[in-house]
Amino acid sequence: MIRINEADTATPPSPASWRLQDAKARFSELVRLAHSEGPQHVTLHGREAVVVVDAGEFRRMQGQRSGQLLVDAIASSPHREIEIEPARSAMPVRDLVL
Repeated sequence: MIRINEADTATPPSPASWRLQDAKARFSELVRLAHSEGPQHVTLHGREAVVVVDAGEFRRMQGQRSGQLLVDAIASSPHREIEIEPARSAMPVRDLVL
């Protein structure tokens, strides 16, 4: 259900949910609300299509890509003492004529 405000413009059904056409028409407001009130969901043909989030929140959600989480997971494994040797096979080498 779309509410109509006094200026006869469509407003999103809730502050965090926008139809694509409304999001395009009021993009500055969408960005401001993503920054001040949190993620803003944009729908396309009635289905959620994208979520606009503040850049700081996006960086926080991504986390650092250092690989430290993998190192920590392996270090805390009860099977960390197991030695794994990669299987190696001889690779054929072709003669090269220069």
